[in-house]
Amino acid sequence: MMHPALKLLAAGLLLLVALAARTPAAAAAPLALSACELEHPLRLTLVPAECGVLYVAENPHAPAGRRIALRVARVAAISRRKEPDPLFVLAGGPGAAATQFYATVAGAFAPVLRERDIVLVDQRGTGASNRLDCAEEEEDALARASEAEIAARTRTCLAALAARADVAWYTTSLAVQDLERVRAALGYERINLYGVSYGTRVAQHYLRRFPQRTRSVILDGVVPVGLALGPATPLDAERALLDILARCAGESACRAAFRDPAQDYYAVRSALRAHAVPVSVADPTTGEERRFDFTSDHLGSVLRLTTYTSEYAALLPLLLHAAVTRHDYAPLAAQFLLIERAAGRTIAAGVHNSVVCAEDLPFLDAGAIDRAALAATYLGAAQLQALSIVCRLWPRGPVDADLHAPLASEVPALLLSGSDDPVTPPQYARQAVSAFRHSLSLVLNGFGHGQLTAPCMDQVMAQFISRASASGLDVSCVRAARPLPFFTSVNGPPP
Repeated sequence: MMHPALKLLAAGLLLLVALAARTPAAAAAPLALSACELEHPLRLTLVPAECGVLYVAENPHAPAGRRIALRVARVAAISRRKEPDPLFVLAGGPGAAATQFYATVAGAFAPVLRERDIVLVDQRGTGASNRLDCAEEEEDALARASEAEIAARTRTCLAALAARADVAWYTTSLAVQDLERVRAALGYERINLYGVSYGTRVAQHYLRRFPQRTRSVILDGVVPVGLALGPATPLDAERALLDILARCAGESACRAAFRDPAQDYYAVRSALRAHAVPVSVADPTTGEERRFDFTSDHLGSVLRLTTYTSEYAALLPLLLHAAVTRHDYAPLAAQFLLIERAAGRTIAAGVHNSVVCAEDLPFLDAGAIDRAALAATYLGAAQLQALSIVCRLWPRGPVDADLHAPLASEVPALLLSGSDDPVTPPQYARQAVSAFRHSLSLVLNGFGHGQLTAPCMDQVMAQFISRASASGLDVSCVRAARPLPFFTSVNGPPP
């Protein structure tokens, strides 16, 4: 079971395993699709599509063994004279499902959909592709789990999954082989890729394995191929938070309302480290009254997840100020319940663990980790400690020998970053862009993790995919984009 601290590891989102799953994808039979609908996780919208199932071996070295039903969906292009190369959309996490992700952001792909099919494959272990998940306890009950409790819950989760999965066979190296089988089964010669967050790792590894099948790639919230995620996460999150609060202090209306939001942050953090605060709040999803002690762990969840997007970040100074000036922690507690619960529904904990325990933690240099620097952040070192406990118990799966090796590609690439991204900051894109001879890297000032829904980004992506070139791309509207103004009251931003 994934501890709450691990849910915050976005890339969510390596000791080299001797057995590398590099079995070439076999020729696939045509994949039959029939009409279906993709539902928004909150049941806000339905997206018409065609769906089907492709069966693949869980362990490619034991083809007669357990098989996984991969859920595949295709949203058909509007044009009758559509282009032959579709866009494959890869979700993040690790552990998010492509079909669910697409249903939440379908509008951002509308310009692409005019001319191209969009294909969604729920990565093995996510969504409807044998989702690897375990029942979670109440969020606040898990917030301060001990090492023994984390280990016990991990064993319980593994035992529950054992009947239907060998969790070792759910790594990126296998996922890209699945994507190639889907491509072949649908009869596409070449494909375009959009990957967000951890999905950028999948996209780059597919490109490494199948360069002749990849026409263009968009990397949104970039994870460089050589990076093992973990130790830098609390530092990146702290930097993003302070940048957001400094931006508020630099705007006259926000400064007039809150003076120095960073001081409110430090005051709230100090108070909660001294003692928890009892709160009573209406559950955002059920309306029922919830009473619990709001702790510094809960605050860490709120700070991390609200900084993911500029829309949530716009609320932060107001929430912190209410806690300091009125001792009112209910707004922060409500945000915790809302955001943390949504994250729990989105991420398949088993896939998250299978990926990071094979592809990240074993590749960390323990001696190079500055634990004092981590302790000075609001996330601290608890995340890394919890991950190490889980990964001692979690079976380690196959990782291609070159997963973290330098990449060199002729495929056109568009790299997208937000200046206030708490997970994949712009320097990650600067590391990754050297792999692409034909590329453009954009940084949106004031934006967070994932630029897909930023103003006019839909048009920029459609233009890039249409041309399969970053040269001469008109990005003036994106460079002029600004984040949502800060809320100075419950009524919203100032006029």
